[in-house]
Amino acid sequence: PEGVLIKVPSVLIKRSKLHFHRLPCNATVILGNNGYVWVGPHFSPDQPIEPFTVNSRETIARLSNVIRALAAYGVQLFDTIILTAYDISMKYKVKELLNAEVQEHVAQESYEHSLHQNL
Repeated sequence: PEGVLIKVPSVLIKRSKLHFHRLPCNATVILGNNGYVWVGPHFSPDQPIEPFTVNSRETIARLSNVIRALAAYGVQLFDTIILTAYDISMKYKVKELLNAEVQEHVAQESYEHSLHQNL
């Protein structure tokens, strides 16, 4: 399947029994203990792969940028914080998520939210 592979420091991947996450935003995230993170569309091994749509490309780009932002600011990566950061990022355009100030805001707000939720 098509998608994006991101390398982050392996220490930022939260250890878990489950590293394959189907997110409600119609994307799949695989968090490897080795620091590799794969982001792509939902897929199933027994179904044919459907072509990328503009919406799925935007979702994957947004998730990729959010993961890079969290990693840049040393936030540990797991499914819940990625979804929180994704939701926070919705007030920005995908391209704006490349801005360091926006990345810092998304990472900081996500981290603070996770502290309040005891994640």
